[in-house]
Amino acid sequence: MTLGRIAFLGSGETSLAGGRIFENLARFISDSLQVSILETPAGFELNASLVAGRVAEFLKTRLQNYKPTIDLIPARKQGTEFSPDNLEILKPLLTSNLIFMGPGSPTYVARQLRGTLAWEIIRARHRLGATLAFASAATISVGAWALPVYEIYKVGEDVHSKEGLNLFADFGMDLSFVPHWNNAEGGIDLDTSRCFMGIERFEQWRKLLPAENTIIGLDEHSGIIMDFEKGVCDVHGVSSVSVLKSASMEIYPAGANFSLGELGIPKIPDPIHAGIRPDVWELVQNAQRSDETPPPAEVLELLEQRKQVRTRKDFAESDRLRDAISALGWAVKDTKEGPQLTKQ
Repeated sequence: MTLGRIAFLGSGETSLAGGRIFENLARFISDSLQVSILETPAGFELNASLVAGRVAEFLKTRLQNYKPTIDLIPARKQGTEFSPDNLEILKPLLTSNLIFMGPGSPTYVARQLRGTLAWEIIRARHRLGATLAFASAATISVGAWALPVYEIYKVGEDVHSKEGLNLFADFGMDLSFVPHWNNAEGGIDLDTSRCFMGIERFEQWRKLLPAENTIIGLDEHSGIIMDFEKGVCDVHGVSSVSVLKSASMEIYPAGANFSLGELGIPKIPDPIHAGIRPDVWELVQNAQRSDETPPPAEVLELLEQRKQVRTRKDFAESDRLRDAISALGWAVKDTKEGPQLTKQ
């Protein structure tokens, strides 16, 4: 069983750089692309659905070659009809293979998702191979410690730290994330780097964290993709990613890669469902089984014919057979291992 990839963006999830990261993620998903976008990070806003909807429209266009199914998950606030514990609105998550959260408030999303059905499903899906992608506020929220950006920068509270969702505790890793690492909106008069904190206040915040915590700083329009199977982190975008440990800082430019071990040696849960509520694990697994409809004999026969004509390099006939298969509700994806069928 393979853990899914995890991507983090410093900003710009609907930019050119963000689009390239999403495309990179999509091309490694062999099944039909099923995307879920959670509204939770901006759930306190009156236009939460519009914030998530803009990302959905972007992905619909950017990933059109993958013909994605995209669902908005309105898990906005506990104790309401749009609760992260409401299974009815969470159902698309059960079979999604790309799950995204983005802009909003880091501390709000951590508070609303901690211990909920939604967060349990997301963790279970990742362990069963689903890809996770986080940007901006959500990037902060899934770390061990969350930087309270709004509270400090906007409200004027003293520098302090909040507990994050601590996704990587599942793998024995102590990580925190800071997007907008190289922000320069303040110009020469105000240091707004380190996610608007400025270096001085960032260092105050950093001193509040345990010494063993590793901080990943993500420049704007830049990000990383963690691949647990290969044990590497690939840097994407226009700038760089910084890795801060207690006594060192390494900067990795776009195009570089480094060992996942630089962030801590991941320990795969054994058994794989360890730490996930048993009822949620069973719920997710049952959803996977019901979603695995075997191709009918007619489709398999057309696929075999297509293999033969491709061997003869009759690509016109190959395209015709592919269209015939598509008309029956199945898509063919040619891979190094051979053609793969996925339900449309």
